[in-house]
Amino acid sequence: MTATSSPPPRTRGARRARGPRVIAPLVSGQEIVLLAVIAVLWVVLGFTTPAFLTAGSLRPLFIEVAPIALIGVGMTLVIVAAGIDVSVGSQMMVCGVITARLLVEAHVPLPLAALVSVLVGAVMGAVNGVLIAWGRVHAIIITFGTLNLFQFVGRQIFGSQTVNGIPATLDVFGRGEPGQTLGLPHSFLLTAVIAGAVWWYLRQTPGGRHFYAIGGDALAAELAGIRVRRRVLLAYVVTGALVGLAAIFTIAKGTTTLDQSIGAGEELAVIAAVIIGGTSIMGGRGSVLGTILGALLVQTVTSGVTQLGWPSNLSDLFVGVFVIVAVGTDLLRQRTRRADQ
Repeated sequence: MTATSSPPPRTRGARRARGPRVIAPLVSGQEIVLLAVIAVLWVVLGFTTPAFLTAGSLRPLFIEVAPIALIGVGMTLVIVAAGIDVSVGSQMMVCGVITARLLVEAHVPLPLAALVSVLVGAVMGAVNGVLIAWGRVHAIIITFGTLNLFQFVGRQIFGSQTVNGIPATLDVFGRGEPGQTLGLPHSFLLTAVIAGAVWWYLRQTPGGRHFYAIGGDALAAELAGIRVRRRVLLAYVVTGALVGLAAIFTIAKGTTTLDQSIGAGEELAVIAAVIIGGTSIMGGRGSVLGTILGALLVQTVTSGVTQLGWPSNLSDLFVGVFVIVAVGTDLLRQRTRRADQ
């Protein structure tokens, strides 16, 4: 009877042979490209319009970026999970008019009005999330329907009138001295803090990585034990809540009058910022930092066209070109990846 030799025990060196843990880089190649493009644009605009690099020009730029970037943070979660939300502009209208009426007619303090706006946005996001996650209907269909629904609700609250006499308490998020610290607008600073928190959540927590798994293959993610419906619902609720806060920022940057144009076209600017920032429209890949840079690039183009005195529709042309390039690059990257497998 021959003795069988048992396999040698694993050694510490053998465990190390599996290879080091791979950690995603802090900044991706797409984000480096965006930083370079923004830097080049700023240098060119600084030479052609010297006023562009002054505080009086950059501060309004950051104020304009804040609501787009803030909603874009939530939209990044949605698109990474292979969804989309085209109703955010209508959600902003509802949140904006409710906030304005609370401040003007009910004389509600700003913190409470802001809380109500965030909660109303979260409820509208939950409506989208429930219908998409449990209704098994594509997100573009659901959110296109709720776009019209929320817009109807907003117009009913507006009535046929504008909301006048918006109080000066909103100046804390506005353009004047009360709305800035160390020269940076409070709205942009708060957006940066929220973006940093969501960036950390996506990068460092299992729950955050679940969004990427869902976007890559929702069925496989569900079989792996991920609660897909809950994550999808969370993405839309967070987006709605951020729309509510962005509505506060948007009201604060305007005049004492609010009309029904609030939120118009906001969904296009947000989706453009997210896509330009490198988030794949097919889901499974994207970053919050890229979205912030995408929003900054979109607003830089818009501000530059205005300061150069060019026709305003050229900014739409340039942003459209950036979107096409970003989508084309993403599709080529995916095709190359499939070919290598």
